[in-house]
Amino acid sequence: MQAIPEISIKPLDKSSFDQDIVASKKPVVLRGLVSDWQIVRQSKQGVDKAYEHLIQHANETPCYTVVGDPSVNGRLFYSDDLQGVNFNAVNAPLNRTLTQLKSLNLTSDRHAISIQAAAVSECLPDLRSSLDLPILSSNIEPTIWISNKSRVAAHFDLSDNIACVTTGKRRFVLFPPEQVANLYVGPTLNAPGGVPISLVDLQNPDFKRFPNFSIALKNSYVAELEPGDAIFIPSPWWHAVESLEKLNVLVNYWWNDRVDATGPSANNAMMLAMLTIANMDSPQRLAWKEFFDYFVFKQTGDPARHLPETLNDLATAVTPEQRQMCFDFLKDKL
Repeated sequence: MQAIPEISIKPLDKSSFDQDIVASKKPVVLRGLVSDWQIVRQSKQGVDKAYEHLIQHANETPCYTVVGDPSVNGRLFYSDDLQGVNFNAVNAPLNRTLTQLKSLNLTSDRHAISIQAAAVSECLPDLRSSLDLPILSSNIEPTIWISNKSRVAAHFDLSDNIACVTTGKRRFVLFPPEQVANLYVGPTLNAPGGVPISLVDLQNPDFKRFPNFSIALKNSYVAELEPGDAIFIPSPWWHAVESLEKLNVLVNYWWNDRVDATGPSANNAMMLAMLTIANMDSPQRLAWKEFFDYFVFKQTGDPARHLPETLNDLATAVTPEQRQMCFDFLKDKL
């Protein structure tokens, strides 16, 4: 494993962040980026202060919460037969879940509890104004993740991500997108978080079953973050996350530069291709690969270079009306 590159420039302005970090599409650890947040200052005074701060501001908004039996040892994963998951999911009021989490700290046989991607503006509205990141557009809303000790296998996000550790410690292990073939990816339809995850247990990798994972490890990156630290994870880099303390809190921001963020994602397109092209015989697949390389990945240059610049078309640039017409056409066909 290699260390994820770090910077500790404060303050980090939006222009530098966009040009030097986001544009590179490479992960970067931003040490101390949010060390001045109130929730971070409270956390550094101890876990009880962190709980007190959160419970004081939490309301009864139901939040997506997963609960794993003590036997899973904090590993939130597929079920043994890969037909489901090894945890239960509920929508539970945040204030009550926090109280339950605090009481579990006194027991030795703990369930893994993880509040995932809860909208701060809904469940902790009084904290929203204190969690601004000047390096991001003000319309990007934060979500919060709260858990005891737990771990999530390598997965990818559909958007770029800044993850800010405010309480506890988290270990991030990242894999470049080109390592996908060495990660032994599990099923898509029963994926724990909506996208498929690696079947390999990072704490105890089975190299006999997953021999090429050793290649992925050689090309992986690792960092351990403490309260106040943040990490930029570009999409679609794979990342495994381990929450290391009795209480771990992370605030993250997702955004993307898609032309139409409300339309189908690249992952939607890949799923459709898996349903169609992936099941063709080899000559057909290779033929369509040529089309994708030309029109989508532009391996031989701009496919619109021979077309008028003023032409509105898929190969050049579509108008909003044409884009919606295409989406409506695809919805009808599907």
